[in-house]
Amino acid sequence: MPDGRPQPAPVRYFRPRVGTPLVMFPGFGAHADGVILMNDDGLTQAVQEAGAVELLLIRHGESEGNVAATEARLAGAEAIDVPARDADVNLSDTGQEQAKALGTALARIAEEARPDAVVSSPYARALQTAEIAVEAAGWPLKVRTDERLRDRELGILDRLTRLGVETRYPEEAERRSWQGKLYYRPPGGESWADVALRLRSVLAELNNLGTGHRVMLVCHDAVIMLFRYVLEGMSEREILDLAASESVLNASITRYVRPSGAGPWTLESFNVADHLAEQGVEVTEHAGDSSVHPR
Repeated sequence: MPDGRPQPAPVRYFRPRVGTPLVMFPGFGAHADGVILMNDDGLTQAVQEAGAVELLLIRHGESEGNVAATEARLAGAEAIDVPARDADVNLSDTGQEQAKALGTALARIAEEARPDAVVSSPYARALQTAEIAVEAAGWPLKVRTDERLRDRELGILDRLTRLGVETRYPEEAERRSWQGKLYYRPPGGESWADVALRLRSVLAELNNLGTGHRVMLVCHDAVIMLFRYVLEGMSEREILDLAASESVLNASITRYVRPSGAGPWTLESFNVADHLAEQGVEVTEHAGDSSVHPR
């Protein structure tokens, strides 16, 4: 600050591949040369070299929005009767019980293997899950939030069932069917590829943690699917096949490990919710639209 005033954050440059447009991220950590390279296995250098050794990915507990969406679909309704905007939808009573059971399960982790950082989507259902679980686990950690972990934004299709989209926006229904879930972006919303871009930046910032850290991220079903897409270098076909056949359970645990703190991640477990059934808590599956492949 030569003149006593804060200076603007430096601009770092990232070039994913030769021939692609140059993208700038203000104030964003990078390698010394400011370049992120793509390796032969399809993983970016940032994903391979992040210093953390373990990632726990948690889907939020059942929300009031999950319940309303399922009820609307089963009733053949066009619109979902949710009590608040998406960011403010709370956990259901079952979701709160799931979060407590999650915390009880996390409390069993040996102290030396516990996460030293818990970061949540700022959306109420995720943040409530994180705070309830951390308290139940007895961990002396403050839950931080990062908006890049938020759920996919649906734009004009928000609060509509599949039937509602087909009835009210038939051209969008056709465009979604043509492009497939990875690349379709509703007006005012995001594609899955857009969400993946924000997750790449989250993973790149793990470089700043140093080696040996364990991190728990509390987020949403689509976000967890797209972490798999990024961390495992999946193709469009692979991630859409997974999305068509699997749904991420509420309050489930997905675990990636990398003991050396460098190189590719290993998927240790995916979508585990045994801790709920073991404690007599209902296991809930509120899946999104399984019609995900391009037509």
